[in-house]
Amino acid sequence: MLSVLSAVLALSAVSYGTTGNTDFKNRCLSLEPEKLVDNSQRMRLEYVTNGTTLEFPDNDASCNRATQLVSTNLCRIALYIATSERSGITFELWLPEAWTEARYIATGNGGVDGCVKYEDLAYTTANGFAAMGTNNGHNGTTGVAFLNNPDVVEDFSYRALHTGTVAGKLLTKAFYNKPPAHSYFIGCSLGGRMGVKAAEAYPEDYDGIVAGCPAVDFLHLQGERAMFYPITGPVNSPNFITPDLWTGLIHNEVLKQCDLLDGVKDGIIENPGKCHFRPETLQCPKSKTSGCLNAQQVQQLRRIYAPYTFPDGSLIFPRMNPGNEEQAVKKFFAGAPFSYSQDWFRYVVLNDSTWDAINYNSSLAAVADAENPFNIRTFPRALPSFKARGGKMISYHGGQDNQITMFNTERFWDYMASEDEDLHDYYRFFRVSGMFHCNSGPGAWAFGQGGGAPAEGIPFVKERNVLAAIVAWVERGQAPGGLEGTKFVDDTVELGVDFKRVHCLYPKTQTYIGGNYKHASSWRCV
Repeated sequence: MLSVLSAVLALSAVSYGTTGNTDFKNRCLSLEPEKLVDNSQRMRLEYVTNGTTLEFPDNDASCNRATQLVSTNLCRIALYIATSERSGITFELWLPEAWTEARYIATGNGGVDGCVKYEDLAYTTANGFAAMGTNNGHNGTTGVAFLNNPDVVEDFSYRALHTGTVAGKLLTKAFYNKPPAHSYFIGCSLGGRMGVKAAEAYPEDYDGIVAGCPAVDFLHLQGERAMFYPITGPVNSPNFITPDLWTGLIHNEVLKQCDLLDGVKDGIIENPGKCHFRPETLQCPKSKTSGCLNAQQVQQLRRIYAPYTFPDGSLIFPRMNPGNEEQAVKKFFAGAPFSYSQDWFRYVVLNDSTWDAINYNSSLAAVADAENPFNIRTFPRALPSFKARGGKMISYHGGQDNQITMFNTERFWDYMASEDEDLHDYYRFFRVSGMFHCNSGPGAWAFGQGGGAPAEGIPFVKERNVLAAIVAWVERGQAPGGLEGTKFVDDTVELGVDFKRVHCLYPKTQTYIGGNYKHASSWRCV
């Protein structure tokens, strides 16, 4: 028998009470999933009632998912599935009692991590989906497991999601005595890349894909993330720019230069493409030494806000989103390596756990791109098989994203559109003004893009919820022309709506036409 890796997904028993449908409960507890899925071992099989807070005391602490509230009756299956002699996935399938529309969905991961997004499983099952997630081939938020083990890298690159999807569909069919009528995927960041990769490599897996803030051109993305640390230097560097300068002086100057370009002063850069930050305005005059930047610091900013290129001028990755400074300072400009990129270069590109990220340079971006393990780059020019079978895909991206620049998703969509002038027929992209990475920010960012408050408080209607939008497109042929986002007061549903805004179908741009800027009617897509 194939050996089980250590640190398997976690799982605890809790008291569920006696409520719920007895027949559904009995069918759940009598299932033997390990006999249906090859090379698998059962880790958990339990009936869970609406209102239960599941606990995961053995889950890797770095995943920061110790508990999850469940909002529907469901059957929970957890397996370990071996993918080779030295690799495997932990797998969760949540099967709701209310499976009225026979929909199946797979959920993505983030960063370089192996963390099941329990919040997405809860969100999608509450909306009637049979929902699956995996640890993407390793546990926790680091890439240590990649070191000298290409089998784990292969799981991370594509195999974990596909293996989990095949097993999930098989068990779903066995449990409900019929196959899913439609299959979906939802993910953001790395999860967005996973969705695009699935459409490229396994076009039959999903009918509809929500690929948020996709980490496409994955290898060059890791290079772009790595380049910030050698520019800023560590915290004790002579010209290190402190967090208070980033969140106060620099961010305020970016808004001063760019916030009013759209005609409204609201802390939101509506169209970041029009913002070309000029850092020289912050350079200290000879008579001043505080509340400003020295010449070396200004030069740092010029490099940080510029497109990232090779020495010959060819593009590695598009420029950073201006306006993201308050969040980006926590990782990009913190005077420390960006952990995801450091792990990728240490444990995959160089196979050297002692490599110091301060020594990164663009030659390593070229090395990473040349290696491209299991074609993880994910930058297809076309998705002909996915299109031919009627697949649909939606991407969204925040205009003030602090981890992956929105300009890269624009670049990706433009790249595909150059090959297919009818790209809108199956792939649509929405720019979300004022949103940080995947969620939060000063803009109208909540549109049902995943579990967790307040995004999951958005009703399941196609105009306001991106998951409902992909369902409507797949099942009723209703292609989304816009995506309404909601900004709640203090991002708290209970405090009510602050404002709403319809995010435009790319390449249309939100344009202020007058009136109260918090009214959606004061904006138009042109």
